[in-house]
Amino acid sequence: MEEHNVLTRPSLRERGWILSYLRDETVGGVLLIIAAAIALIWVNSPWGDGYVSLVNYEVGIPALGLELSLGVWAADALLAIFFFVVGLELKHELIVGSLSKPSQAAVPAIAALGGMVVPALLYLAINSSMDGGSTKGWGIPMATDIAFALAVLAVFGRKLPVALRAFLLTLAVVDDLGAIAVIAVFYSDKFSLPWFVAALVMFVAYGLAQRFRWTSPWFYVPVAIIAWYFTYKSGVHATVAGVILGFLTRVKTDPGEAESPADRLAHRIHPISAGVAIPIFAFMAAGVDLRSLGIVDALTAPVALGVIVGLVIGKPVGILLFAWVTATFTRASLAKGIAWRDVFAIGILAGIGFTVALLIAELGYKSDYETLESAKGAILAASLVAALLAAVVLILRGKHYTRLAAIEDIDANNDGIPDVYQDTRDGEAGNTSGTADPPQR
Repeated sequence: MEEHNVLTRPSLRERGWILSYLRDETVGGVLLIIAAAIALIWVNSPWGDGYVSLVNYEVGIPALGLELSLGVWAADALLAIFFFVVGLELKHELIVGSLSKPSQAAVPAIAALGGMVVPALLYLAINSSMDGGSTKGWGIPMATDIAFALAVLAVFGRKLPVALRAFLLTLAVVDDLGAIAVIAVFYSDKFSLPWFVAALVMFVAYGLAQRFRWTSPWFYVPVAIIAWYFTYKSGVHATVAGVILGFLTRVKTDPGEAESPADRLAHRIHPISAGVAIPIFAFMAAGVDLRSLGIVDALTAPVALGVIVGLVIGKPVGILLFAWVTATFTRASLAKGIAWRDVFAIGILAGIGFTVALLIAELGYKSDYETLESAKGAILAASLVAALLAAVVLILRGKHYTRLAAIEDIDANNDGIPDVYQDTRDGEAGNTSGTADPPQR
């Protein structure tokens, strides 16, 4: 008979933040799936030309050099909102969240690194050894779509304990950071130093305003827009501006302050990101015309095989391998109560690549329509396979999740606070790092 300790718990405040984040992302994931499905159906229908015309319709400000198609606006502008929220979340996790304590963050953080390195290596191996292969898309299978993954998790892993969901969130945060770095360094256009310096000036202005506790949106909104424009003109992908601005936003509260600017902005903007920006981008990017390519040809091309193998196999293998090596050969360890099969389940779930993967595909193959469509088709296929496999594994782990969740949620005195958070061994009610007695299985 196995014994499992209740998972090492985040603080009550962090627990609430995680649950709120997951709820928002889950809704966003569902909307993302719906938007992508509509795009796929439309582009492959008799009215598919209308979809193509819509995505390629140009709007903008010619005087500023912003004559962009709706598809590009979605990738460069709307996703900047998404990446701003990502920046806020990264800052939160690094300063006050799960990444603020190296001992807790080490295993999921290094596991995320494995989930980026192994898929990229598999992609490169496949495309460098096959005729017609292209290595430019090596960054595509590195990305995990946390919104899509959490939508699957919401359906098939509802009773997953908060701390294990925090493991997934930590992994996703580090994954996002890696994807941002890859986009900024390897998938940006020709670099313009004067424009980049101008962008830096805007970032400094934003950071100083945060330091001096300015609160007026009449300052921040124009500065953010100008910073985005200068970043776009510099050749660095414009979404990077969103990340930098998020990183510059203050996370810690001042005395007497109910919530920090980062918490306030995340609360207000996250619904826009999850409910508007990501679904619209998915709609604009997921419309793969399978009529002209042929499903078999599109999914057996070297680029497609690299993406599929990278996401479906590379992600879980890389995450599990790097996590095991870290836990075995360093002082870091899995949180109590997390089994290796749970890590494997999370690894499969992380194989769902969508939003950022589609973005990298657009950046890598924007001048090669056939390869781009093949890569997009592979992303959709791999994400579907990973989602189905994850669903099976999560169902198999369902009883285990239910038992752990029941212990975490016990509120015998009906005061609205789970009893496990009323252990005051560390001297702070509701913020204990201790664990309850291990349940018997």
